[in-house]
Amino acid sequence: MARAFAELTFTPGVRAAQEENGSAAAYGKFLLPDAERGDRLGESEAAFIAARDGFYQASVSETGWPYVQFRGGPAGFLKVLDDKTIAYADFRGNRQYISTGNLRSNDRVSLILMDYPNRRRLKIWGRAKLVDKAGDPQTVSRLHDRGYRAHPERAVIIHIEAFDWNCPQHIPERLTVQEFEPLIAPLRDELSRLRAENASLKTRLDRSA
Repeated sequence: MARAFAELTFTPGVRAAQEENGSAAAYGKFLLPDAERGDRLGESEAAFIAARDGFYQASVSETGWPYVQFRGGPAGFLKVLDDKTIAYADFRGNRQYISTGNLRSNDRVSLILMDYPNRRRLKIWGRAKLVDKAGDPQTVSRLHDRGYRAHPERAVIIHIEAFDWNCPQHIPERLTVQEFEPLIAPLRDELSRLRAENASLKTRLDRSA
């Protein structure tokens, strides 16, 4: 945990709750001036982000309601532009434009990036800027993976305010079909070998009958 994260999230109400539950002293050290700042992505964060094929994104409406949605795409579609900036091409979905509308009135955004197989989680807080394709086609095009057939409507560029690597406790270990394939490949090979062996034995028995 770093100071940028603590400064954003440890509001007076949160600090009061920490006091009530006995954790204020332990977490107070992250608010000290000499605590690590933690608002610039390093190599480990950049590599983690580049490997993700989706993330959860939260925004806040004009009426104060939070809205969380899952954003997915090819691995690496969320790109690290520099140690303070990440961005992605935004494609047409169900055309409700809830996140788009929210970010136009309140640029605060929070992301949770999950690595279920390794039970790792990265949380990011930032301020989002929407870049329409008509206004800046070069930026939108630069963020578009050519192998992905959908066409982006805009780009979402996020200036990072803080990030935090979360505790792995309670993160379930889950695998996608692609992640599960290397684990079952040896079983499939063994099954094929046994089937071939069984067919060979059956042929021998038929010949000897």
